[in-house]
Amino acid sequence: WLRVLKWSKAGQPAPSRAQALGRAGPTRAMCSQAGQAALRAPVQALRWGARPAGRAAPWAVSMHRASSTASAASRQRSWVKHDPESDFPIQNLPFGVIACSSGLPRCATAIGDSAVDLAVLANAGLLSELPFDAAAVFRRPALNAFMALPRSSWRATRARLTELLAEGLDDALERNESLRKRALLPLSDVEMQLPAEIGDYTDFYSSREHATNVGIMFRGKDNALQPNWLHLPVGYHGRASSVVVSGTPIVRPHGQLQADGEDPSKGSVYGPSRLLDIELEVGLFVGGRPPPLGAQIPIEEAEEYIFGLVLMNDWSARDIQKWEYVPLGPFGSKNFGTTISPWIVSLDALEPFRCATSAGTQTDPKPLEYLQDPQYGSYDIRLEVDLVPAAAGGNGKGQPTTIAKSNFRHLYWSIRQQLVHHAVTGCNMRAGDLLGSGTISGADAGSYGSMLELTWRGRDELKLADGGTRKFLQDNDTVIIRGACGGDAQPKIGFGMCAGKVLPAGTSVSHAKAVEATLRFRDVVLYSYWRSTCSWRTRIALAHYGVQYSLKPVNLLESGQKSEAYLTDCNALAQVPSLTLTDRWGVTHAITQSLAIIDFLDNALAGERAPLIPVGPHPEDALRRARALQIAEIINSGTQPLQNLSVQRAIKVANVGEQVVDGPGFAAEAVRRGLAVCESLVAKSEGRFAVGSTVSIADVCLVPQLYNARRLEVDLEHFPHLLGIEAACADLPSFRAAHPDAQPDAVSTK
Repeated sequence: WLRVLKWSKAGQPAPSRAQALGRAGPTRAMCSQAGQAALRAPVQALRWGARPAGRAAPWAVSMHRASSTASAASRQRSWVKHDPESDFPIQNLPFGVIACSSGLPRCATAIGDSAVDLAVLANAGLLSELPFDAAAVFRRPALNAFMALPRSSWRATRARLTELLAEGLDDALERNESLRKRALLPLSDVEMQLPAEIGDYTDFYSSREHATNVGIMFRGKDNALQPNWLHLPVGYHGRASSVVVSGTPIVRPHGQLQADGEDPSKGSVYGPSRLLDIELEVGLFVGGRPPPLGAQIPIEEAEEYIFGLVLMNDWSARDIQKWEYVPLGPFGSKNFGTTISPWIVSLDALEPFRCATSAGTQTDPKPLEYLQDPQYGSYDIRLEVDLVPAAAGGNGKGQPTTIAKSNFRHLYWSIRQQLVHHAVTGCNMRAGDLLGSGTISGADAGSYGSMLELTWRGRDELKLADGGTRKFLQDNDTVIIRGACGGDAQPKIGFGMCAGKVLPAGTSVSHAKAVEATLRFRDVVLYSYWRSTCSWRTRIALAHYGVQYSLKPVNLLESGQKSEAYLTDCNALAQVPSLTLTDRWGVTHAITQSLAIIDFLDNALAGERAPLIPVGPHPEDALRRARALQIAEIINSGTQPLQNLSVQRAIKVANVGEQVVDGPGFAAEAVRRGLAVCESLVAKSEGRFAVGSTVSIADVCLVPQLYNARRLEVDLEHFPHLLGIEAACADLPSFRAAHPDAQPDAVSTK
């Protein structure tokens, strides 16, 4: 029956159920009368729920249309058992991106307390009837490819997922225990990712209550709204690069502050924002195939290009904003961080909760024709903001306080009007673009969506549950936004959390990321031999990134690397080093080969320090990276293996040039040749290290090799550039800490 969607065209009537079955053949679920009855109302609503183009009716008519299927859909249950208060019943089925220990990030939906891996379902053939290549789309680390499909494909996907997850329908997943274990993952075991690669981000200013409050504060009651506000959805372009997923910390921003709060003529000073604030918002993700550059989006078609909604906190620095916003509006005060919830909830899931806006109608003035929304209204999404201070002593979280309760209906300009106005100039929208609603405030003080309003510009204080007070956010405060529809007699359609913690000004984002990445791993153990060249490289890299680890010496002279436990748990090749660690899901990993370990650290701790394997956006960066890897491989593959003790013992006699040498002589000549090539390469460096002014994997490989060259009595006077690099590295703490003589097993095995 899902093949019906492939034939469905805009403006054509949907085929009858009989026609659908006649063309496509019955599914297993349709082989019983019970399956047909269960599917008929809710699943058809998902497939053919779009309103015919040009139909003009108020929101109440839309609600009446939806009521015929809402009752049946609300009674539907999933065989996946979960708390009835979960944000994610079968009526929701949002879309997001997950990561876990079993693979790379990929697309998912949520049911109860579980994430459903859509790539696993697609690979098992359970999504083969969808009108697109589900395996190719859902194995990607972002939803953009899925977003770019037409709305009929989104609906077909939710319909098929409903079949697979609902009681009494297609039991292909329910009865397959092995598949079920791979596809259904506890939400506590997955890490939510940013759901899309966001190309552009625009923030609107669409709550009349909020705009009025701010206007009164800054211009007085008689001039609260600017003359244009009731004529168009006011907006500005934000910064897509600083949109982050829930749970990402936000660093208190620095910027210019007005030196004298009452006298702007006295100029500004530089410093951290003292008036850090929240903005309670809902974000809209663009989807489908919007019109090209130069074309507009008709209001009747707007929902075809709305993939779904997320919760949003558009963090704001009010003191920076005060100084900068005239004449072009906010800039640095809003570009340092925007947090969104990870699950995108579809408009189809929200359909039963359509409602009037708090304005009711738009008649004074009446919008221009292109903005006149025949479905003018909103969704009854209850919104709450919790503020959680740090616990006493600064460790952990304190007692939460709900500081605001609002509702998405408090938008004067609807999401359809926002999208249409954005494109009215011919601006081309793209799947993955994000539009923020603007701060959502209600009429009473408890429903205000910002601390600016809640404290009325800092005049009042918010009382916290632990006895503390706030006017604006303090360091280590955590803000949590929640949103949901329904409940009681209706299924609860929720969004999950939108949370972020404020870090002190001056905390580098890279450090925050590195700390977060470090917390993903525990029980880090390095199996090492003090004088092993490869172990030495790994110790340098661990010290470079400041990774705390336990050292377990492996005595190569006593064949410690050949023990059964080491071969089984650490390195089947009986080599050092081996790095073992446990990830946040409790899975233990063993990584061998020094260059692989360095690459892992570069990626796992990206941002804390300059990567040891150089990266960069320019061709020169690519050349530097290639040169660093070239030198590293000359040592790692072409030099160091030939000096190993096993090689020296295996070679009794070898011809080197015109000389006949033994094993150590062969090793010494191999090292000399490798260093000679490296000398010619590093001579071209314009910095004090092998490939520039920062240390790289080339230096990490060269320094231990020079140490071993001396042990083999190689004359190093012909390598002045290499000796200069060695001297430069000797000043670095990471190289000093990793030196063989500093290792605990050095004395006992000398």
